[in-house]
Amino acid sequence: MIPSTYPTAEEMARLTARMLWEIEAVNFMQDEPFKLASGALSPVYIDCRKLISYPRIRATLMDFLTVTVMRNAGFEAFDNIAGGETAGIPFSALVAERMGLPMTYVRKKPKGYGRNARIEGVMTEGQRVLLVEDLTTDGGSKLSFVDAIRDTGATCAHTAVIFYYGIFPETIKTLGDHGVELHHLCTWWEVLAEAPAKHQAVLGEVESFLNDPHAWRAARS
Repeated sequence: MIPSTYPTAEEMARLTARMLWEIEAVNFMQDEPFKLASGALSPVYIDCRKLISYPRIRATLMDFLTVTVMRNAGFEAFDNIAGGETAGIPFSALVAERMGLPMTYVRKKPKGYGRNARIEGVMTEGQRVLLVEDLTTDGGSKLSFVDAIRDTGATCAHTAVIFYYGIFPETIKTLGDHGVELHHLCTWWEVLAEAPAKHQAVLGEVESFLNDPHAWRAARS
C-alpha cells in the first residue's frame, strides 16, 4: 500500500543515511580501495544489498522511494517497474507491489540460450518503464539497462535508486543526455552528516575522496 503522507525530501535523506549506518552498510577501505561497478576505485563503499535482510528498514525505504518517484515524476507516470540485474531486482519488486504495477527485470547481457532475452517478465511496446536500482555512481551502468528496455518498444525516462554518490558532476548530464531523469533518497553528503562518533577518525580520508575523487585516484594510481 502506498503511504498517504510522508516526510520532506530532506528528512527522508537524513533517515535513509541513519539506516545505512545502523545496518553497517557503510564500508571503509582497510588495505586496498574498493573497486566500484564503474571500475573506479574508492575508499568507501555502500552495500545496499544488506537492506533486504532488515524488514522494517526495507519497508520504510521502499515507501520513501515510491513516494519520491511519484512526487517527482507523477502519480500515474508508469506502467511497468523494471529492476536491473541483480541488486535492483528485489527493490523493483517492492516498488512495483506498492504501485500496483507489473514487475520485470533486465539482464546485464543476454543469457546465451533459450530466447536469449535481456528482459524477463512481460514488457510491451509503449509501456512507460521505471528502472529501479540500488545505487548509482557515475550513471554509466544504467544506460545499458535503459537501452535494453527501449529495444522492446517501451520507453524509459526515469531511474530511481536508494543511494546516489553525488560527487561526480557528469552523472546527471550523462543520464540527461540519454533522456533519463535520476531520483534518489540520499547521497554521501547526508551519510557523512549522520556518521557516528566512532567513525570520525577515518572521515578525513573519505572527505578527501568525496571533494575530489579524480585527484584522490590519480594520487594512488
